[in-house]
Amino acid sequence: MSALTKETTPAPPERPVAKIPVSAGERRGEGVVLNAFSHGFLAVWALLIVLPLLWLVLSSFKSDAQIGGSAFGWPHHWSLDVFGRAWDKGIGDYFLNTVIVLVFSVPLTMLFGSMAAYVLARYQFRGNRLLYYFFVAGAMFPVFLALVPLFFMVKRLDMLNTYQGLVLVYVAYSMPFTVFFMHAFFRTQSTAVFEAAVLDGASHTRTFFQVMLPMAKPGLVSVGIFNTLGQWNQFILPTVLMQPQSGSDPERYLLTQGLIQLQQQQGYASDLPVLFAGVTIAMIPMLVVYLSFQRQVQAGLTSATLK
Repeated sequence: MSALTKETTPAPPERPVAKIPVSAGERRGEGVVLNAFSHGFLAVWALLIVLPLLWLVLSSFKSDAQIGGSAFGWPHHWSLDVFGRAWDKGIGDYFLNTVIVLVFSVPLTMLFGSMAAYVLARYQFRGNRLLYYFFVAGAMFPVFLALVPLFFMVKRLDMLNTYQGLVLVYVAYSMPFTVFFMHAFFRTQSTAVFEAAVLDGASHTRTFFQVMLPMAKPGLVSVGIFNTLGQWNQFILPTVLMQPQSGSDPERYLLTQGLIQLQQQQGYASDLPVLFAGVTIAMIPMLVVYLSFQRQVQAGLTSATLK
């Protein structure tokens, strides 16, 4: 008998799988348990963040005897004199040096990083992906491995212990993350808007600054806050590059260096409230910046995730 006329045995019918119904009460109970666990975790996390900050600020108003006797007690006298002493002992100069560096480094990082990310995201040319991966690889390169060649490079440029030398290093150090972050925003922007600007006769520079850059404002704010926090708290780079090179070379220590210098200057005559006050002064600007722009940061991260 040929294969065309061979009878085939029909497959047995599939047995229906019984589904166990889940009641609305069980689903509601699972949701309550999940919400309770997530809220409890967030509450514990908030305590781990808030309590050390609160202890740090309260310690600024205590005396050495109070700090040594009861670290978790309340101050006996509330006075702001300790902040004035910390400011006069050098925190004011360190604060000013840090602000001078960040006033130039953060805008330059945002400008050059956004321009590089825009070109890599919107224009196709040979070596585009290779250049993009080159920037991304820079974000994964530990800065400790580049300290020695970086020191000699800045020394050859005669920029050790100078604001402009540290600004250039900060810009180069923050570029990989900025390019990686902004590249995602420019890639997902509307192509129709870009083409309409080109058809209207706008140049590449005008299209970037007046059309595409304002559309990436959430990303700019988010990455700007991250760069500000990272450069404000940077320690290893200013420690290596901002050291006096001679007896006549002035000290241009930043806040992170200055707090170490403040501790070393005390010696055996410790003044812990001044040290705590200096840390509080260094911490307050970053808290103000983040609390002022937290909605923009969240909006930028959320829009990048949705895109």
